[in-house]
Amino acid sequence: MSGRTAPHGPVAVVGAGPVGLTAALVLARSGIPVTVLESRDELATESRASTFHPATLDLLDELGVAAALRRQGRTVDRVQWRDLDGGVHAELDYGLLAGHTRHPYRLHVEQARLTPLLLDGLTATGLADVRFGTTATGATETRATETGGGVRLRAEDAAGRVTVTHHPYVLAADGSRSRLRESAGLPGTAEEYPDYALRVVTDSPLDELVPGLAPLTYVRDPRGSYSALGMPDHWRLVFRIRRGTPRDEVLAPEAVRARVARALPGPAGRAVRVTDAHTYRLARFLLPAYRAGRVLFAGDAAHLTSTAGGLNMNCGLHDAVETGRALATVLRDGTGDEAPLDAALARRRSVVETAVLPRSEARTAGLDSPAELPARLADLRRTAEDPRAATDYLLKASLLDVAPRPLKGDAHADLVSQAHR
Repeated sequence: MSGRTAPHGPVAVVGAGPVGLTAALVLARSGIPVTVLESRDELATESRASTFHPATLDLLDELGVAAALRRQGRTVDRVQWRDLDGGVHAELDYGLLAGHTRHPYRLHVEQARLTPLLLDGLTATGLADVRFGTTATGATETRATETGGGVRLRAEDAAGRVTVTHHPYVLAADGSRSRLRESAGLPGTAEEYPDYALRVVTDSPLDELVPGLAPLTYVRDPRGSYSALGMPDHWRLVFRIRRGTPRDEVLAPEAVRARVARALPGPAGRAVRVTDAHTYRLARFLLPAYRAGRVLFAGDAAHLTSTAGGLNMNCGLHDAVETGRALATVLRDGTGDEAPLDAALARRRSVVETAVLPRSEARTAGLDSPAELPARLADLRRTAEDPRAATDYLLKASLLDVAPRPLKGDAHADLVSQAHR
């Protein structure tokens, strides 16, 4: 797509979650003014995504926030597969990624720890207007004869006051129930997976109760499978529950305690203190295209995948960086040539379709099949025994093969310098 030069003025970013704020910071660091609209009165604090992959940490390092995020998180240097009795099927060392990334590890930390860092960095640029308590309700593309073309964005604050502003582009990072996606008439129905997730939170030190337990462990056993993630101050156990199983039965305190007791070997399960338990849906969705005119889509507004492996949020952050870079290029160029933007959006969609969706779904395929599981575990053991195969596994599990490349040399140094001014 190409057209007249976009008008001067701020790019509007709708949504102040990790994806929206990352995109806004990329734009502002490139000298592009931004207006961020967030329907909440403040940054979200609820427990959500918690995994940051090496490729993502490389990109966040360019924005000056990776080091501060790491200080608040738990560094994970290995991934482990176990059975319910505590036996280890296989283990991979993230150190194999040294030379492929500046961060050869995975970081476990709440996404709510990232957004304040991004907001501080954005505010420090002096190029951002962040408006909380403001909901974007619709966007209309204007003709080139009207102020040079762009998007007329309608928003409403908590008091019901309506404002209409004009922007060269709008980036919708307003989540899986995107109002802007709906206003553009784009499809938005997600396909639910056969399972939903039960997340159990405990402040018990599981790695002390279960010797040798890695902070990233996948329990794979014909009798039951789940994931265990060690956070800085708690552990998360994530179980997949067949859709149709009543959630009130699954969440009954005695049922949760019994499930945890079965999940951990020996007396460990009975010693665990459950501090929270909740369910969430698992679904897949992919927009046919990541733009509707000058309204662009990123993160959950553009795609949903299985939460296995923590790929969806990381992919959303990659969307933010690659889309932000391309949009900044188009706006700085000023010729109206949108080829770099179209190429970036097409690449981001292709990554979800060809890598993120199949990889996340492969993580859980056959878990409930006693006939398939032994073969899958044998494949894992062979992978762990072969350094080249293990490295390839970790590269793909971390999206290092499909993530935007980190800036190098002077470009990276300039961004880091700006981040610390």
